[in-house]
Amino acid sequence: MVFFEKISKFLREVRSETKKINWPTKKETINYTLIVIFTFLITALILGGFDWLFNKFLNKFILRIP
Repeated sequence: MVFFEKISKFLREVRSETKKINWPTKKETINYTLIVIFTFLITALILGGFDWLFNKFLNKFILRIP
């Protein structure tokens, strides 16, 4: 019985704590999502640009491929 009492107490505490969470609004969630997507795209463009430049540098000066 002790095991089931501990589980019951745990679930009651979880329920109590989830009521204290300050969930973001729909508008905040959309804004945060757009920020993440924008940051991802900028980072992808920067890394892609570095990759392209590095590839050109290697082909021209190191590997001597025209």
